[in-house]
Amino acid sequence: MSTDWTFGGLWPYEPRWFDTADGRMHYVDEGPRDGRPVVLLHGNPTWGFLYRDFIGPLASAGHRVIVPDHLGFGRSDKPSRRESYRIAEHVRRMDALLESLDLRRTTIVPHDWGGPIGLAWAVAHPDRVRGLFILNTAAHVPRERFKVPAALHLFRLPGIGEVLVKGLNMFHRAFLFTAGVVDHSRLTPAVRRAYLAPHPTWSSRTGVLAFPRAIPITPAEQPWAAFAGELEADLKRHFRDRPVRIVWAMRDPSFGPEVLQSMWLDTFPDADVLRLENAGHYLQEDAHEQIIGELLEFLKMDKRGVHRAK
Repeated sequence: MSTDWTFGGLWPYEPRWFDTADGRMHYVDEGPRDGRPVVLLHGNPTWGFLYRDFIGPLASAGHRVIVPDHLGFGRSDKPSRRESYRIAEHVRRMDALLESLDLRRTTIVPHDWGGPIGLAWAVAHPDRVRGLFILNTAAHVPRERFKVPAALHLFRLPGIGEVLVKGLNMFHRAFLFTAGVVDHSRLTPAVRRAYLAPHPTWSSRTGVLAFPRAIPITPAEQPWAAFAGELEADLKRHFRDRPVRIVWAMRDPSFGPEVLQSMWLDTFPDADVLRLENAGHYLQEDAHEQIIGELLEFLKMDKRGVHRAK
């Protein structure tokens, strides 16, 4: 039986496709074409569906809303080669997709692994970026040994990770559907089906396993240290005088308050910060209405960051 990719109307958006050497990427492109672009970037193991409630309000406010699925996620292809899921390859493909859309005055909204992937595009094309609206993510060299949650540590172990993630689908079941969300009321059966649909088989979960195995544990870990060191320096150079807002879920078991304090507020000491005390890692599920309101207000600011939200 074929999948209803609208999930009963929860995801009513027209699919669009972008061809890469590794496979076809899916994205949605909603709102007026001459609207100021907003790029919403997901992480692991989610897809554009994470932003299902953001697209309508943003498009109605006159923005062009771009929501890509990383290769290996959502409706994008699921290549079996592990090399396709290197961070550098994700960055290369996202750069090609966003460049094909010829975006100007763009606001980047990165979450989780969408952070380093999307912010790498931002620092490569700062003339195309208006501002950054950062959700729980990291794009830095670890300040000390990174404390990986127990489940993610198990996922990183050879053999065990394959069984847990590719076999039992535990990244979805033990993190997205449990520890990663505080308020489970929005995770209805239809929503759970939408998150599970892109990864029905062992082979389709290759990208889901690749991300936890790419997490840098120590400050010297390569190739992350070289990539993130340059990215962090470029963020400081290009965006300290641009609008930056950080919305942070304080009950995130992966990116806790210490990541906000030691990493992001070091990079952007003058950024506006909204701390969500009762939201987990997937804060788009726990606090979507509050985040959408903040984002809409942020988008009204000019390049100097005036008219800040309260």
